[in-house]
This record gives sequence, structure tokens and C-alpha cells, in this order.
Amino acid sequence: MNFGFIKIFTILFSTILLIFSIQSCQNESIDQNYADNDSDGFYDLVDNCPLVSNPDQADSNSDGIGDICSDIDEDGIIDAEDNCPENYNPYQFDEDGDGIGNSCDLVDFTSLPCIDGLAGEYPCNGYSLIGHLSIENLSIDFVENTRVNDSWGWKDPETGKEYAIVGLSSHTSFVDMSDPDNLLLIGVIPTASVNSIWRDIKVYNDYAFIVSEASNHGMQIFDLTRLRNAENIPIVFSPDAHFTDFGRAHNIVINEESGYAYPVGNQDPGRDFTRDGDHEGGLFDGGPIFVNIQNPTSPIMEGGFSDAGYCHDAQAVIYNGPDDEHVGKEIIIGSNAQHVDIIDVTDKSNPILISSIVYENTHYTHQGWLTDDHKYFIVGDELDEAADGINTRSIVLDLTDLDNPELHFDYYGPTLAIDHNGYVVGNRFYLASYKAGLREIDISQIDAQQMTEVGYFDSYPQGDGTGFSGAWSIYPFHASRNIIISDIQNGLFVVKREN
Repeated sequence: MNFGFIKIFTILFSTILLIFSIQSCQNESIDQNYADNDSDGFYDLVDNCPLVSNPDQADSNSDGIGDICSDIDEDGIIDAEDNCPENYNPYQFDEDGDGIGNSCDLVDFTSLPCIDGLAGEYPCNGYSLIGHLSIENLSIDFVENTRVNDSWGWKDPETGKEYAIVGLSSHTSFVDMSDPDNLLLIGVIPTASVNSIWRDIKVYNDYAFIVSEASNHGMQIFDLTRLRNAENIPIVFSPDAHFTDFGRAHNIVINEESGYAYPVGNQDPGRDFTRDGDHEGGLFDGGPIFVNIQNPTSPIMEGGFSDAGYCHDAQAVIYNGPDDEHVGKEIIIGSNAQHVDIIDVTDKSNPILISSIVYENTHYTHQGWLTDDHKYFIVGDELDEAADGINTRSIVLDLTDLDNPELHFDYYGPTLAIDHNGYVVGNRFYLASYKAGLREIDISQIDAQQMTEVGYFDSYPQGDGTGFSGAWSIYPFHASRNIIISDIQNGLFVVKREN
């Protein structure tokens, strides 16, 4: 009797439990192992953002958390919306309004448009200031009286980032300018010997080649792709190679088509500067030195040219101009203190002086650049403005016949400033004009002996007139058309033409 009662009770209790279990399963919408709360097609167990729909599952930093809900700094703001995703900043303060939060904004700078002839304190016409670094910000161990000199540029072929390479008296700086509002010093290479106010840089095959008039400096060679993944910036870099077959050089010229570098101005013979006690002399009497850099870290000296004497600056090209006799030859056009010389360096063992030209009122033939068609050479004389009391003069030489170059005409700018380095891009001549800054000159009518200034940005608002202060050089070749100005006293400027 008791056994039968227990059996009946057990059956009834099991039936009740089964009913409750069935009811519980009916109330559960789906097995939680297969839940997809954000309905993006990925079960919550494998979804890297289970509460935010992200069907692409993007996870750029591979931390297992999808980009759309990642919050690296744990400040409550997802990285995609955080103005400092790696710095805890829940209040998103951004005093200069540049989209980068105060806690990670490396440069306290805001772009300055050119309004009524001024971009902030800088006189301008048609150019806005979009980036600036002071000399202190271009240095790691800043020392007073550090000065800026020459500059060049490089574009990373892999990332597309543009860089400014800036020479200073104690080092060379490498600046990421992909976000001009926040120019970023990646690192520096210290001078190879002592400080010097003369330093020059050119680029070939993703390597920078650096020379200086510093005693026993030689040529530093640096792999620019090292800037790509640099950590713990800014870094004090060491060069990848150091070429010491010559000591000092005023400048370096590179022909990227041929893979040759031409250091010039070695020891500056015949000049009165007293940079050291035994300054006279030098390889090839200060003329171009021929260095094969086709293997950038293993350069080979292949000779030089001394017949024209000291060369201050130059341009080397594979000639493709109107003189059929010389098309296809490698030529150097040297600005050689008292004259312009055209040299055929196709055969490095037998360079040939094609011609020389002396223009009127020569004081110091400094630097020049060919027009794109190789028909004209626009040269600047560094001392004529001060010596003759004239406005900035650019001398245009007609090179239709390389054997018989002629003066085409003189262009006079609107200021008294001394012209320094100038470069041609298409129908524009971009000139670093010391105390008058960058000048943009339309040369589309150069055949008709007309050049017209169409814009400027004066990086030296401290004064006008002649004098060796202000814009040393410019680099107008970046695809973005962001132009680099290296100003002796005021540092690095990045400017851009409006519209």
C-alpha cells in the first residue's frame, strides 16, 4: 500500500516538473549560445561588439574589440568618436577647435587664413598659414642661437604621408606634415662634426643625403622609411651610412634620373670667410664632386670637375630642351659665384665645359633653376640688392643654345629683399626672398619677357629690406601643394595657396 502510494506520488511529481520545464523552455526566446542581440548576423559569443551592430567586425588594432565599440582609454567615449582615443579625456576638451583633444594635441596651433593681407601677424597675399613649428619645437635638446637653414621634402610611397626635412645649425629635423595643423617632429640627426649655419639636404630613392660646411662633416645618408614606424618620438637617429671621401660642402645636388649626387662648394676656395684656420683649397677647387649613389648606402666617388672653379649651387638634369645637340645628355648648370657654367657630365671620366655666361652687375651668383622646358634658367644674385640699392632681381637666361646662352631679361620684384633659393613648378616660380618670405611669380609669359608676382607669404614679420634674415628656402614640390618655408629665425612654416 505504501509502495503504491509512493509510486503514484513520484509519477505525479515528475509530471509537474516536466510541465514546468516545458513552460520554461517556451518562455526562453532562443538558446543563449545562439543569441544575436544586435542582429548583425554574428552570435554574441563570437561578436566583437555584441551590443552594437557591426557586420564587418572591423578590429584595426586586433585587440578583440570591434572598432565601433572600442574604448582603449576607457573614458566612456568610443574610439571612433573620441578626440583623443588613447588618452583618458571624458570631457573632450579642445581649446583650439582643431578636432584633437587638449590631452593629446601636440601643437598649440590653429590654421590662419589670409584676411585683409594678414595671416595672424604674417603679411600675405593668397596664402594661408596651415602649420608652424618653432626652432625649439624642431629640436630635441634645444640650444639658444640655433638657426634654421635649408629644407627639402619627401613623400612616403607606402603611406602617402608628406614630410619636411629641415636643416638647422646643429642637426637635421624630420617632420611629419600629413596633418599640418599638428606638425609632428619624428626625430633628428645631429651634425656629424661641429655646428654650422650651412646645411643642405636632398633626397634620392627614399634616402636623405645631408652635407654641411661644418669641418670634416662629409655626407650623412639616412633611410627615410625609418620614419614610417618610429616609436617613442621624437628620436635621435643615427645615419645609415656616413661618406667621408670629402669633408665640408656648401650644398648637394642630386639628379634622381641618373642616381648621382654632386656635392659642391667643398672648402670654398678664394673666399674670405674664416670658418677655420686652413680653409683654402678643397677637392676639384670647390667644383662639383661626382658621387654614384645608385646604391644609396654605398656611395662611390667617380671624379669631379675643377675647370670652372668654385660652385656655390647647381641643378643637374638629363637635358630635354630646345638644343637638339645636347638632348639626352646629363648636364649641370652651376651658379658659381661670378658666372653661370653649363657642364656636360654624361661621361664622369671626361666632363666637358659647354659654356659660361656672365650677366651685368654681377655681385654673387647664388642659385638658379630651369623652367620645365629647359629653355630658361632663372638665377638669383645674392648681393646685388644691397650693393646696388635695387628691388629683388631675378636674372633670366635663355638657354635655347647651350653653347651660347644669352641674357633674356631681368625681373624686378616689388620689395628690396635679397633673393635666396628659387624653384620652378609648371608656370610658377617660387622664390625664398629672405625678409620678404615666399614669393609666387607667374612665368607663363616668360617668352615675352614678362613675370608677375601673384602671391606671397612673409614668414619674417620682424622687418623688411635687405639683410640675411627670414626665409632661407622653400620646397614647393609636394603633391598636396602644401609649401614648406624654412625661416632662419622663425622655424618651419607650411603654407597653402587659397582655392
